[in-house]
Amino acid sequence: MHLVHKEQMMSRRRRTEWEDSALKNNATFIHYYEMLKQLAISMFEWQNLPDTMNERFLELTLFKNGQAVLFEDEVMGKLSLPVTTSGRWNVYNVPTQRRAYATNGYNKNLSEKDSVIVYNNMIRTNSVLTVKMFARKLYELDRVIDVNCRAQKTPVLITGTEQQQLTLRNVYMAYDGNQPVIFGDKNLDLNSLKVLKTDAPYISDKLYQLKMQIWNEALTYLGISNLNMQKKERLISDEVTRNMGGTLANRYSRLNARRYACEEFNKMFGTDIHVDYREDFRELDDEFMIEMDEAGKIEVNPMVQDLRSKSHIEALKGVTENE
Repeated sequence: MHLVHKEQMMSRRRRTEWEDSALKNNATFIHYYEMLKQLAISMFEWQNLPDTMNERFLELTLFKNGQAVLFEDEVMGKLSLPVTTSGRWNVYNVPTQRRAYATNGYNKNLSEKDSVIVYNNMIRTNSVLTVKMFARKLYELDRVIDVNCRAQKTPVLITGTEQQQLTLRNVYMAYDGNQPVIFGDKNLDLNSLKVLKTDAPYISDKLYQLKMQIWNEALTYLGISNLNMQKKERLISDEVTRNMGGTLANRYSRLNARRYACEEFNKMFGTDIHVDYREDFRELDDEFMIEMDEAGKIEVNPMVQDLRSKSHIEALKGVTENE
């Protein structure tokens, strides 16, 4: 009976440890997924949207479904809702028949003559699947880092007899609590104890570097500049400009798909809707590399230039010259 009770206790302990680990895994995954999701849906600024259109809901729909429909309802006015497509396709592979719907049961049959489909990007796919992939990679590395750091604190395996389990747990608790002195009972048989060092290698720094590379890759997918997270002294201006190619390509794939829908909708309904990247995201492009020549003169070379960068360069040059 005692043996059965002991096995039940051990099984319950293992189950609790597994559940705790699973909860940490899920929490870490959700953490990265929500961060990337927030970046994805907050990058665009829609201007002159009618009051009946919701920018947040539109971006969430594009993030999840990859497409939405813009149209005008006779009662509620102009709307932007999820859409299902059916029927024939025109010569540019745009479905001529579509149906707008909402979770409250609203639905309306539409066509290419009274509605415009807005896509998430130029290849008409959603972002949720790719964001989940990056979140899964990030959470797995994050949890490995946790385990590796934990192993640096407790790199030992203590073995002993069954009768010594309580004593061993007390000894380990003192060790785990960072106590400078561990007191043992006089009946403690040291000869029956064995301590095996696991000697877990510290690789968290390398894992963290890999995690940052994956994070930068995720930002590149979203079209967000991530060069500020790299050591710029290792890059020259031309290298930085070339590395921005993937970021800009992904950026304009999403932006141009939205702009095209705006143009079509404006023609159809006489509106003046525009979309652009938010100013904070655009400013990420205005990054600079400070270099010093052989004579000790400081020069400021733009990594990526646009019309606004010129004033920034002059201002930064003035700061460096004054210093």
